[in-house]
Amino acid sequence: MSAPWPDAPVLVEVWRSGFLESVHRGAVVVLGPDGDVRWSAGDVARPVLPRSSNKPVQATTYLAAGWRPRTGEELSIAAGSHAGEDGHRDRAEAILASAGLDAGALGCPAALPGHEETRAAWITGGRAPERLAFNCSGKHAAMLAACVAAGWPTEGYLDPQHPLQQAIEARLAAAAGEPVAAVVVDGCGAPQHGMSLAGLARGLRSLVDADPGTPERAVADAMRAHPWYVAGTGRDDTLLMEAVPGLLVKGGADGVHVAALPGRGAIAYKLDDGGDRGRAPVLAAALRRLGVDADVLARWSAPPVTGGDGVVGEVRPSAVLTT
Repeated sequence: MSAPWPDAPVLVEVWRSGFLESVHRGAVVVLGPDGDVRWSAGDVARPVLPRSSNKPVQATTYLAAGWRPRTGEELSIAAGSHAGEDGHRDRAEAILASAGLDAGALGCPAALPGHEETRAAWITGGRAPERLAFNCSGKHAAMLAACVAAGWPTEGYLDPQHPLQQAIEARLAAAAGEPVAAVVVDGCGAPQHGMSLAGLARGLRSLVDADPGTPERAVADAMRAHPWYVAGTGRDDTLLMEAVPGLLVKGGADGVHVAALPGRGAIAYKLDDGGDRGRAPVLAAALRRLGVDADVLARWSAPPVTGGDGVVGEVRPSAVLTT
């Protein structure tokens, strides 16, 4: 069993009324345009579980298996973690229908939508959780469509020994430039593959710098052209790709994020506590090292800490990230 990071540096500080209330530790890596490590903090060679940050590279496998999405929106949601909004569920269902399947084939759990207003409407209306509302249903729908295209069985498509999952593992290793360190069960029930933060960043960089017409570039282009299907209304990945031309970014559960800019490099980080509060300042500080303008990143750089009806502090990057 993997042990916690020894002596991981503080990446984020939470200040309330001039008092240091909390810190978030972890590791972060910045790759240059050549793919080499330009800057890092913490142990970026130690394997982590990227969770949904693996989805963009995974999606290239579906194309290589013969799946031909009818629209860029379909390919985007295949690599996304959607919020269960109406358009998200409709798009995942359309992927299944095009392969002659329905939601009953999905192996992900049933869930309520993540989007607050949609979830509230479901609860007040007495609507039960559905598999299509799970944030990974686009990935699962595309996995099933890829199986149909390749002539592989749809039954057992989440088994690590299934041909699709074997192809995904091989593709993730090739993109990361290192062997997969572990194969576990993800929250959606699919295999999840461990790798280093440096490997995670290399994988996403391989998509944005790929030649046009390749599966890698197709995934990157679809996500950037249709960022709402990657995350959803008001969510950071969607907003960042709308704000920064060329940026490809994908968050994962338990404090992981990866991003890349063509010709500039890539970043990846993991917060040890697995929480969400420290994400934005690390992401913004790392993107600054890729040359993204500070004004564009202002809303993510130091989220406010509130007290009563006012702002009394901020969640800000530590000196490790800013010096």
